Amino acid sequence: MIRFGIIGTNQITEKFIKAASLVEGFSLTAVYSRTEETAIKFAEKYGVTTIFTDIEEMARSKEIDAVYIASPNSFHSEQAIICMNNGKHVLCEKPIASNIAELQNMITAAKNNKVLLMEALKTTCLPNFKSIQNNLHKIGKVRRYIASFCKYSSRYDAYKEGTILNAFNPIFSNGSLMDIGVYCIYPMVALFGKPLQIKANGLLLESGVDGEGSILCKYKESEAIVVHSKITTSYIPSEIQGELGSIIIDQIETPTNVQIRYQDGSFEDITQLQEDHSMYYEVKEFIDLINRNQFESSINSFKNSLMTLEIMDEARKQIGLVYPADLAVSTNSI
Repeated sequence: MIRFGIIGTNQITEKFIKAASLVEGFSLTAVYSRTEETAIKFAEKYGVTTIFTDIEEMARSKEIDAVYIASPNSFHSEQAIICMNNGKHVLCEKPIASNIAELQNMITAAKNNKVLLMEALKTTCLPNFKSIQNNLHKIGKVRRYIASFCKYSSRYDAYKEGTILNAFNPIFSNGSLMDIGVYCIYPMVALFGKPLQIKANGLLLESGVDGEGSILCKYKESEAIVVHSKITTSYIPSEIQGELGSIIIDQIETPTNVQIRYQDGSFEDITQLQEDHSMYYEVKEFIDLINRNQFESSINSFKNSLMTLEIMDEARKQIGLVYPADLAVSTNSI
């Protein structure tokens, strides 16, 4: 049984707990929040009696084996390193860090402490994504990858009325690229590796984060187009175009319907059955790795996480999006 501590008490954490509860070997043991009242209220909902308001104390606890981090993006690196330095395995929400420098520090801590660090990017762990990987050869030479994830944020209305919530606050390394675009970029690098070059566009909001944007990626014999937004909604599917046909993906972040349309007009449904609680598979991968005494996932690998953040760092540089976390890393590195 792997005893988990939870860092972060938001909607994504609740989805995680529902999915993780279906995985054999998962035990919710402790809850961390900066405020005791929030920690108690959240813990009571799930029958948990151990709470923490001090991250160092939680990291030292003998009652937990691993932590799931779902705090704001800018806290990920520091919290993960504290936990890993105390021998805890870490499953960290996407994006795993604010920038590639933070992630490199996290990987170093994981290796030094011989613990598992894994990015909680659900897409690549899903049966339907594995089906895409297994059937990719059927469409011949791939020429174009188009991934679109545009979802109007429920917090954008408050933003327009003058209230800047976490989702649109640069202090927390948030915005469209980090929160939404990562779902398009991570599968791209998992399938095709690192592009030769990128060209990014984006709309910077007055708060200092991006509301939407796009990235054009150049590969040796193909291209990739990434479209992301937190201020509009798109209803079009994503697609991988090959010379013999195209794979149509209903939604890139959580594929639930995947088909191949061939050049002769025929169709092949390659959809796989999968759990409704889509985070189930990332938790299972994480727990299985711990049980096998392995400290890196071959699915959500360090390489894939590094490539994804390298692309996002360059995209932010091109559109002029700088977070306080970037400046902190620069100061610490001098």
